[in-house]
Amino acid sequence: MHNSTITLNSKSPCRYNGHFFSLPFFPQNPRLTVSLFPSVYRSRSVFNLAKGVQISVPKHTPCSTSKFVNGAAGDRTASRGVNLKDIDVATLGNLCVDIVLNVPQLPPANKDDRKAYMDRLASSPPDKKYWEAGGNCNVAIAAARLGLHCAAIGHVGSEIYGGFLLDVLRDEGIGMVGMSEETDFLDNAATASYETLLCWVLVDPLQRHGFCSRADFSKEPAFSWLSKLSGGVKTAIKQSKILFCNGYDFDELSPSVIVSAVEYAIEVGTAVFFDPGPRGRSLSAGTPEEQRALKQLLLMSNVLLLTSDEAETLTGIENPILAGQQLLKQSVRTKWVIIKMGPKGSILITKTSISCAPTFKVDVVDTVGCGDSFVAAIAFGFINNLPMVKTLAIANAVGAATATGCGAGRNVATLEKVKQLMRESNLNDDDTFWNELFSQNLDAEEVTILSKTVINGSNKRLNHVSMQSIVSELLSKLESASLGAKVSS
Repeated sequence: MHNSTITLNSKSPCRYNGHFFSLPFFPQNPRLTVSLFPSVYRSRSVFNLAKGVQISVPKHTPCSTSKFVNGAAGDRTASRGVNLKDIDVATLGNLCVDIVLNVPQLPPANKDDRKAYMDRLASSPPDKKYWEAGGNCNVAIAAARLGLHCAAIGHVGSEIYGGFLLDVLRDEGIGMVGMSEETDFLDNAATASYETLLCWVLVDPLQRHGFCSRADFSKEPAFSWLSKLSGGVKTAIKQSKILFCNGYDFDELSPSVIVSAVEYAIEVGTAVFFDPGPRGRSLSAGTPEEQRALKQLLLMSNVLLLTSDEAETLTGIENPILAGQQLLKQSVRTKWVIIKMGPKGSILITKTSISCAPTFKVDVVDTVGCGDSFVAAIAFGFINNLPMVKTLAIANAVGAATATGCGAGRNVATLEKVKQLMRESNLNDDDTFWNELFSQNLDAEEVTILSKTVINGSNKRLNHVSMQSIVSELLSKLESASLGAKVSS
């Protein structure tokens, strides 16, 4: 993933809720899954059964202002009579429970055999020590730990997994906005399409990994019964500064619902962040509805986040900076295109500038959740109007801090770990890489690169900024976030 360095101990023991076992170097989950377990109903949750949608927002004082920054259109909210935006980040969909299991063998390739394998796994719920919040829960948790006020918009079932997910979100101070209409939920709650999503993360004795999904056997989104945005969901979007969407949303929501959320966000002055992820490739060759929705997201998002491979897939351009500039030229509203360069670092591209930051050197244990943590920190910088290279520095530190732990959910970066990495300022400098990257004739008025010890100033085309010169300011900003979170808890 984009925030980790190449230093890896793949045999390091990992811990999930007190249980230690070995994990491989995981990539991001390729697909979300619908729960296969029989429903075990708990008491009705106000999150899901309220008429329309019930917004449950923790008492939390945002650490940022209510106006938009960095080119967003938030100043229009007062003239439109829109409520104050007291939610910093709302995530759309992609709420799931990860279940990490050691298995004697990975799922077979044959479709029928694979389905039978999955059914055997689903015959009884595994011990709770193997459960973890996943999907966009990772973004919300990482953002909340940075002091941002967060809400998760999505569907969570009433079975034991839904209860677990709601408990995790509540404990992290994250509001939940259910997407189920009351009549829909009461009439159909016992059906599989209303269960909480699961993602099986499977590890065999050779430390190879695989993912198992009921969604692999369905052409329809998991929650295809959701056809429109409810009033409660619209209220949450209206009250948010940022709406975060990613490619995995298409695994559970129809393209029309996703586009409706984006269009409404634009209407009420909410900035849209979009990360197509690995699904970008399949969406670009998907159904006409998927292709149109992908195009709309690429055109209308304020911030696009992609890996270098994903940027090349969508543009056909190998150089990540040129690819980012092409996406900017094609867009209508995009202000930032952020390219994640794996262990090399990250790049933030605007129409007039380029900012680059190398990663922090850490011993990588697990990369699951690193990209989600990175997104949360980009949102932190965007909302707090931080200079772009400083935003990248914090984002790289948050992603790297997550990589030192095991798994996502509650195992994403803690603020203390982020501040520790910032104090150490041990960047993975690679001047040769950056010089080669900028060897082409790139169209940018300003190019800034973060360096470990280089004295501030210009070197030919590049304006170098030393980590030592900004670390005090960033630590102060993070400390303020920490104090704000403690006061509001």
